[in-house]
Amino acid sequence: MLVWAAMNVLAIETSCDETAVAVATGDAVPRLIVNAVSSQIDLHAQTNGIVPEVAAREQLVAMVPMLQEALRAAEAGGISIPHDLAAIAVTQGPGLAGSLLVGVETAKTLGAVWQKPVLGMHHIEGHIMGALAEVDPTAVQYPAVALVVSGGHTQLVQIDGIGQYQLLGTTRDDAAGEAFDKIARVLGLGYPGGPAVAQAAATVTAPADTWPVLPRPMLDHDNLDFSFAGLKTAVYYAVRDRELTAVEVGMFAAAAQQAIIDVLVGKTLKAAQKIGAREVWLAGGVAANTQLRETLQTQVAAKSGATVRIPPLLLTTDNAGMIALAAWRRLHAGITTPPPQAARPRISLEEANAR
Repeated sequence: MLVWAAMNVLAIETSCDETAVAVATGDAVPRLIVNAVSSQIDLHAQTNGIVPEVAAREQLVAMVPMLQEALRAAEAGGISIPHDLAAIAVTQGPGLAGSLLVGVETAKTLGAVWQKPVLGMHHIEGHIMGALAEVDPTAVQYPAVALVVSGGHTQLVQIDGIGQYQLLGTTRDDAAGEAFDKIARVLGLGYPGGPAVAQAAATVTAPADTWPVLPRPMLDHDNLDFSFAGLKTAVYYAVRDRELTAVEVGMFAAAAQQAIIDVLVGKTLKAAQKIGAREVWLAGGVAANTQLRETLQTQVAAKSGATVRIPPLLLTTDNAGMIALAAWRRLHAGITTPPPQAARPRISLEEANAR
């Protein structure tokens, strides 16, 4: 079991197009001192999607300023870095290879210079632990089900404790966030797709029974897997060769958003019932969607009685705060976490399990 003199963790996250550095601290309950994020949304909006080489190059530019910002905030909060650090945590995967490499090599270099241990963290574990921000570890009840939903991932995960994860279901094609992006592109709403579709949907005043009828792929299947490619295709064929009015665009956006939410929440309820979950957690970038947050909270409470944990908005999209919190909880639980030997773009969540 690892024992640290202080529970202060510096974390680095560069799995995709954000460059982020955070510091978490706390004795019994973790809290964030700083969660600095440099976003590339405006840059990638020009190409309606992320260009991996561009993302990695921009992270090289942003890394030192983000580190400097985090160190200044930590010092202002009474944490002397590196002296007071228990460890450095870094996302080693999954993600874009070039982007991950920037963060991993930075963390390894800092670890060598500062003589501090470096913990190789899983990106999805970070998202999951974001749902437990400032939650007392003794208050969490297991088993729990986490709905992880982002641009690259749509998964249902059974959690039996920190470092105890079992994949229950995953997407067979497009993740929910990817479906939002592609549907937004079809409707001419721009990038990133999730916020654009939600904004267009919010303009709709017509009742739901007047919206376009769209499929709920795999909702009635017995398994816990997802598929959103058919929904994206249905929107494409419904609008191709048509000049949509602004009102019609909003109605298609609302219908598509509701279809995605129906599938996500329906499958999550099935998973919770299957394992007898005492808690349901929401995680990932799409967790910022207001309609999803409200629907999950309402339906889980009504149909399963499980406690619902939803992350703060700042911990939904990619950020280092979630990695810092996940590392803090591992240290608090006495879980040995190996250092990252290299970036691992395709590492599975089960490889993050405690051994």
